[in-house]
Amino acid sequence: MTSADILIREYSPADREAVLALAPRLTEGVAPWRDPAAVLAAVQGWIASATQTARQPGHATYVAALGEQVVGVVAVTERTHFSGQVDAYVGELVTAAGCERRGIARRLMAAAEAWGAERGLSFLTLETGAANHTARAFYAALGYTEEDVRLTKPIGPR
Repeated sequence: MTSADILIREYSPADREAVLALAPRLTEGVAPWRDPAAVLAAVQGWIASATQTARQPGHATYVAALGEQVVGVVAVTERTHFSGQVDAYVGELVTAAGCERRGIARRLMAAAEAWGAERGLSFLTLETGAANHTARAFYAALGYTEEDVRLTKPIGPR
């Protein structure tokens, strides 16, 4: 498979099961003190929501397809930053296991960037785990700059 073999297109309801099957990959890089079952339930909910809102105003979901097989997905929305500025926001980006480092995520992010630019938005923002070094390096290589940091400290029983 080469990047040229991959088609980036808008999500279709026929893609739902394949897209939902990618959700567990979003649990990678989450802080080790977080409950894995709760994390999995959350990411499954995020992906399900992305499929349900894909065609609503201010939302888009794109898939990467190799023939009939979905090998990646990105969900992008309009989101208001605390400053009041509206940005394009990537809630989820994931590729299928074994499809890493083939340009799929890069092409999905390009689709999200184009979506935001077409709406006249100035920024595309996203969040990823501090421990997800692979994702952070990927985003840095695309020109993304870290803007906020969340700090966590255990304070009670686990």
